[in-house]
Formats: sequence, structure tokens, C-alpha cells
Amino acid sequence: MANPRFIYVPASTLRHIFNEAGFWELTKQGKLHEKVYSQAPPQKSSHEPPGTLSQIVAYLDLQGRQVAIVHQYLRRDGTLGGSGRPDPKKLFYQGNVYVLR
Repeated sequence: MANPRFIYVPASTLRHIFNEAGFWELTKQGKLHEKVYSQAPPQKSSHEPPGTLSQIVAYLDLQGRQVAIVHQYLRRDGTLGGSGRPDPKKLFYQGNVYVLR
């Protein structure tokens, strides 16, 4: 297998690929697994309610390979803050690695 090509793209392109490929939906269906890499209280500028966690989360395939890195605000009630969806930062998709520019 060839080494993946790194492609640096704007946030809008990263979100488009993330949504079109259905990474979050695959995670909710149990076809991808989440691994929290880091979490901490969010910065005050996020305007998230008390008890919210700012998280960096990896999505792993069934073989344990990382396929995505996202940022999300996890609220106490289990919902996601911000846009209500994870915000992708890095995606492994169709043999390429898409990274936020």
C-alpha cells in the first residue's frame, strides 16, 4: 500500500468530506469507534454551559486504525454543543489524509 498523500484543505472542505462520507453516522451505528484523546473545560469564549467538555476525539475503524480526528463540545446531557455536530480536523479518506489548513 502506498503512503497516503497529505492534502491541506479549508474547514468547509473538511466538513463536506466528513458529512458526505458519513463518518459521524458510522460512529453512531457502531461501525466506527470513538477514542477520546483529550478533554478539558472549554474556553469561556465558547459560551458553552457549565459542565461542558471540549474534546479531541479519534474515530477508529474495526481494525483500530484512525480514520478521523474531530473536535466537539460534549455537554452534560450528552448532546454536542457548538453546531451540534463534531468538527473534523483530520480525515483519512480514499487513500488520502485531509488536514485542516
